[in-house]
Parts: sequence; structure tokens; C-alpha cells
Amino acid sequence: MTQEMKGLLLEDRWAPVTSTMGFLELGAEQAAQAFATWEREVMTPRGITVEVLPVSGTLEQVLSSLLPLNGGETQRHLFIPTRSAWTAYVSSQWTGTDAASPMRSMARRLSIRCLRVVAVPHTLRGDQGRYGAVMLDVFGPEQPGKIHNYVRALSASNDGGRWVFDQEGEPFPFEQVEKYQERRVRDRFTFEMLKDYLRHLGLAPFEEDFYMPQGSCAWLIQKTGPFGTMMQEYTLEEARAARVL
Repeated sequence: MTQEMKGLLLEDRWAPVTSTMGFLELGAEQAAQAFATWEREVMTPRGITVEVLPVSGTLEQVLSSLLPLNGGETQRHLFIPTRSAWTAYVSSQWTGTDAASPMRSMARRLSIRCLRVVAVPHTLRGDQGRYGAVMLDVFGPEQPGKIHNYVRALSASNDGGRWVFDQEGEPFPFEQVEKYQERRVRDRFTFEMLKDYLRHLGLAPFEEDFYMPQGSCAWLIQKTGPFGTMMQEYTLEEARAARVL
């Protein structure tokens, strides 16, 4: 972990799974059941079974229910309760959670707010390491007259060697808009700014005790059946090694 992102969730031990996370402004079981209903619409005609299973334990124990990680179609999705009105979402893709499409769709289907949160340290040295990124996407219900349902999007990311800053939508009142004019592009939206913005939205997603309140359980969506492509499996260690973590 680099100094610029000191304080990542679980000291980044579960990257790439937790490098990108989704959040739904909804209870964990309700979110999981709604997601499973959506999945069944697509999967049942293909002969694939979609189960919703309770998972108890510490945060790392419930994250372990995603293992083994997989290539191809996502086989497992996990909805984790928090000490807030938000539920966290991660999945079993060995390249890391792809939260954008699920959160965009769930915001539309359920008329709620959903987030995509990305925090990746920039560790690239030569051909080793990762391209850095700090991103926040806020999705809402369908927007009349708009082709997408972004409420707000902010990002500072290293795009193949060049830092790029992007924003879309109207700023929230709590945003440090003056920072968006910083000369150094990567300083326009930093990890500390992301944490501050999320606090204003009621989240502390990089703190372990934010998750799994006492007496709660997470909900695992498990898909089984005749997948159309070869589903290669990976340990967390293999996924991390492939990304030089």
C-alpha cells in the first residue's frame, strides 16, 4: 500500500475484490433478493439456478464466501450489511468487482441511490504494479430525458500513463470544488477527498467495523448450472499475483 492511500479497507488484503465496491441505499437482504430476482429473469431460461444464502462471521469470513474467484460470467455476488442505511456489494470476478453496471441497473429498477466507489493506489513502476484511480459514481432513479441515470460522477485516474480528471452532474454542497482546479491532475480528486465525500453520504467504507453489525448476516447470491463458457477458477493469491499486489 502506498502512503497516499494509507487506510484502505483491510489494508488492501482483499484487493482486487474490494478495489471497487458498490453500495445500495437499501437493507442487505432486500437488496440481495431484488438482485436475485433480476438475475433469475436472465438465468432461469438458461437452466441456471440462482440461490440466496445467508453468510455469518467477520468481514473477512463473509468475503471468503466469494472464493474461489472466477473468470467468465460472475458466479457469486455478495451483499454486506453496514452500520448505516447502505449495503455493500462485491463479486467473485477474479479481475475485481465490476460495480458500475449492477449499481446503475439497481438504482433504476428500485428507484434508489446506488454508488460505485473505486480506490486503487498508483504503484506502477515499469511494467509492474497498478494504475491508480480514485472514483465516485452516484446513480439514481431513471432521469426523464436523459440516456443514463448518473447523479454525480467524479474521477482522477491514471489512463495508461497519463492522469485524467473527469466530472459529470451537479456538485453536492459538501464538495471541495476549488480542488478541481489544482495544477497536478491527481490532486483534483484524492483518496482523502473521496473519504470525506462518502462521510457526507453516510458511509465509512474503508473502516472494517463499518461492516457486519452485531447479529447481522451477509447474503450470498450463488449461481449454478450450465454456463456457456469455460469457468476458470482462481485463489485470491493467484488474482493478487496477476496484478502484482
